[in-house]
Amino acid sequence: MGDGLGIGERVGFDAHGAEHQVTLRTPGELADALPYLLGYRPEDSIVLVALHDRDGRGRFGGRARLGIPANKDDWPAVARQLAHGLITGSERRGARPEQMVAYLCQEPGAGETGREITERLAPLAALLRTECGRLDVPVIEALCISGGRYWSYCCPSEECCPVEGLPMGLPGTSVLAAAATYAGLQVRGTLRELRGRLQPWETAAALEQEVALDTAGMALIPRMLDLPSRRDVAEETVRLARGVMTRLAEAPAVSGTLQADLRDDELLSHEEAAELILGLQDRTTRDRAAEWMEAEEAGPALRLWRALARRCVGPYGEHAAAPLTLAGWVAWSAGDEIEAREALAMALGADPSYLFARLLHQACNEGLDPESIRRCLRAERQARETGARPEACRSDEERTVAELPETAASDGSRALGSEGSLPSRLFEPVPVSMPATAPRRRKRTRNGTRGEALTHPGQGEGRPPGVEDSRPPSRPVGRTRPGAGRRRTTGKDATCRPEGTRPGGGATDGATEGEG
Repeated sequence: MGDGLGIGERVGFDAHGAEHQVTLRTPGELADALPYLLGYRPEDSIVLVALHDRDGRGRFGGRARLGIPANKDDWPAVARQLAHGLITGSERRGARPEQMVAYLCQEPGAGETGREITERLAPLAALLRTECGRLDVPVIEALCISGGRYWSYCCPSEECCPVEGLPMGLPGTSVLAAAATYAGLQVRGTLRELRGRLQPWETAAALEQEVALDTAGMALIPRMLDLPSRRDVAEETVRLARGVMTRLAEAPAVSGTLQADLRDDELLSHEEAAELILGLQDRTTRDRAAEWMEAEEAGPALRLWRALARRCVGPYGEHAAAPLTLAGWVAWSAGDEIEAREALAMALGADPSYLFARLLHQACNEGLDPESIRRCLRAERQARETGARPEACRSDEERTVAELPETAASDGSRALGSEGSLPSRLFEPVPVSMPATAPRRRKRTRNGTRGEALTHPGQGEGRPPGVEDSRPPSRPVGRTRPGAGRRRTTGKDATCRPEGTRPGGGATDGATEGEG
């Protein structure tokens, strides 16, 4: 491969520190490296990977991913957004990339071949190279991966890059795979499989869970609107959650994620799930649950939040924002940024105004250290148990989210403090305000509207801009067919793109960015 046309011998992969360096010399090796760079196997994705020059050799840096829009008119905006986001994000971390590697991953549809997909996506590859070049970061290799083969858009030689493509190596058989395995790196399946663990049921049991949610709402919501009994509901929710976590922790282990999730579902009754889902709509209760983030509590807590997200069926889809955000927080705290980003993106898909999810999602994408939030939550927990005021977060107690300093986020949103810390109460502890859940035959509000919320005195008007609404989501008026839960938008239309952006109105998948 000629100089400047491909990777040559300049790209090194640090599997785990300097003692596990692997040099990638060919496009094939670079294609094999993609799952190890991301930690999963991308589908229908545009991926950009930054390269940094160290001693004359490239080293992988930040990564960014977006779904491939079906509408070609959206491609220029998507290429611009992806290139600008990764390069400026790297600059904020103090390491502007010198070069870039681009991937286009899409499986053939019915009657398609990988070569046809490669030709169809060639304009998108050219747009990526152009947009990166405008920012003075050249794309030294652009690959299309489809149908178990790969093609290079940068190599003009058919001797090494024939038009029919070259076969990918068998998973786990490359030198890089061996080095990554030795270093303890794991590659998951696909993001679709990961999201499947968090999506609502679409089985016959979904209708039973919906009935349980209706019934629990009739009993719990009036109590949650009354301040004294609201505290009782909070304690009951925390006590029930702890009991279920103990049950999950004591259950015998099973192999495989699907079997593990089915086992967890069996250990959680419809009635228990309904009470927990509704109880977590109280922000103060949710913040207490966020304290179960480490040591022996983290594993059972994450399993519980996944199970509850799967139970937010039918018209209760918006209620999933709380358990999904908790799942994302625990995953991020435990070092699993992949599941954290997907769970937080799904939480924003369930309720785009859910500020806790937005803050955590931004912090995770910005590469902040979750320890500052853990420290704050530990102080809150210790203060509640001892009756003392938390020193670690005292300076933040009277500040609203809207008053916090700006982060280095590209959208300039006011979210986290200068050190990436959240206020001691993750949000202002305002009284809960919940619309009553209607019985199944009660007349519903007109299509597309919400019923009037019963607001606790002192809340509502005058709430500072940017402070999270304390009302749990009311039930939408539309009904779903029995046995099928309404899907939240978590795929190509609304995931990890920067808030408020949707290039050209087209569908984009989530951008994931981090340091390699």
